[in-house]
Amino acid sequence: MHKARSILGVLCFLMTFISLNGDDWANAQSTLFNIPSTDVVPEKKVYFEFDFVSHLERAQDGGFQTYVPRAVVGLGKGVEVGVNVAASDFGPAEPIEIQPNIKWQFYNNEEQGVAVAAGGILYVPVKDKQALTSTGTTDNFGLLYTVVSKKVKSTYGPRLHGGVYGLVGRTEGNGTRGGITAGYEQPLHSKVSFVTDWFSGKNRFGYVTPGLSFALPKNSYLWAGYSIGNQGRKNNALFVYYGITF
Repeated sequence: MHKARSILGVLCFLMTFISLNGDDWANAQSTLFNIPSTDVVPEKKVYFEFDFVSHLERAQDGGFQTYVPRAVVGLGKGVEVGVNVAASDFGPAEPIEIQPNIKWQFYNNEEQGVAVAAGGILYVPVKDKQALTSTGTTDNFGLLYTVVSKKVKSTYGPRLHGGVYGLVGRTEGNGTRGGITAGYEQPLHSKVSFVTDWFSGKNRFGYVTPGLSFALPKNSYLWAGYSIGNQGRKNNALFVYYGITF
């Protein structure tokens, strides 16, 4: 509980900066596949997303399905807040994790195509918490990050992302506690883009995910990719999500 309060304090500290003005700007989603982007949801808008992640094998061979609905609200001045709910297989012994999050886009220069953002995510297990934390499966901890993006100003010009992240309050023995992030978006058509992103490190975030993004009607889109772990045999999964802004 003390760790959770400390991490919430850090997130609240980030909130104190919303009085410093930053232009509202949202290119699309506020993540790529996994890494945070510099985008934020516009003021008074709501973004909803549903993620499906699956290792395509039988359960006895290591297969799994993870479902992550998430909602994000734009507060204005470059700030968004949201919450994710992650559940695996909906089984009685499987963990459910609540992930409140905040992001502040504190710099955006549209003429130069450069934006910078920082934020944090709190990971809190809410089901079978005692058993999970005692085995080290999951625990209360936070992820803090900063990211910068550069959009190349040309027809079908790509956008590049790079940043750093650190894990706060993570239990010992659960992998590396920080690293870098990288992402690349390459438009192939007015409604189709190639996208890939990467978390460095040997931990639960350490994956590279290449895939495609499809723009759909009514401010929505569909993403489909394949996540490949930085370590471990069979550490890979199909990643599909749908997102829409209201």
